[in-house]
Amino acid sequence: MFSTRTLVSPAGVPGNRTLQRGALLLGAVLLLAICGPWLAPHDPVALLGPVYGEASTSAPLGYDYLGRDVVSRVLAGGRSVVWMALASAFIALLVGSTLGLLAGFVGGRLDRLLVWFADLSLAFPDLILVLLVVSLLGREPWLIVGSVAFAFLPGTLRLARSSALALVQQEFVEAVRLIGLPRWRILLQEVLPNMLAPQLVHFGNLLTWAIGILSGLGFLGYGVAPPAADWGLMIQENQGGLRLQPWPVLFPVLLIALFSYGSDLLADGVSQRFGGRNHD
Repeated sequence: MFSTRTLVSPAGVPGNRTLQRGALLLGAVLLLAICGPWLAPHDPVALLGPVYGEASTSAPLGYDYLGRDVVSRVLAGGRSVVWMALASAFIALLVGSTLGLLAGFVGGRLDRLLVWFADLSLAFPDLILVLLVVSLLGREPWLIVGSVAFAFLPGTLRLARSSALALVQQEFVEAVRLIGLPRWRILLQEVLPNMLAPQLVHFGNLLTWAIGILSGLGFLGYGVAPPAADWGLMIQENQGGLRLQPWPVLFPVLLIALFSYGSDLLADGVSQRFGGRNHD
């Protein structure tokens, strides 16, 4: 009786092209991060050449500040950044959307409590909050992921709550309430599907912010611990020899920028393509 359908853009319109470019770019970086460690020609922590050594046949991008192969470090250094960015964004989206959905649909004391929590948490800048947690409790990967997800939680909660509040006032939700549909079925069948588009857009934004924070943590020395390969850590380690050997810095910067740009394009493409919804 009550159904939803997505208004999609015709093939070839800007929304589709943006979505395709974002998916292609993001997929390429993800593929590199996943397969890179197996493609590395050398052990990424092995000392193989001179400090800031020039490119050679065995090391096409030269050596870093300790004499390690830059190609191997770049290929092996994306996995940690990418999986932590994806995990923190997904956790923030899942928990924040669930809490926001409950706050907007149930209302009352639960709504006031969650809004108070979100407002209080927003007083702390994301990077400062993550730095505080990591500096006090350590920089284990699971702790970094949890702290980044927690930093993103208030904004995700508020977005989901505003979407839920707008939807519960729609006529099609009121109609299914009148026919006696249980609350959980209204949430899952009517409210949640109509929240997916803005939440998917927000997930792309979360990925962009997560890669920025995680790379910043690595650059500041609070990310993945050395001697592990990590793109953010590589920038911090080799910045002193940028004039002598730029590749250990430039390639991680380029890949981080491509990952951020790809996720931003993906979010923009989803927004353009699924921006409208219609109800019968």
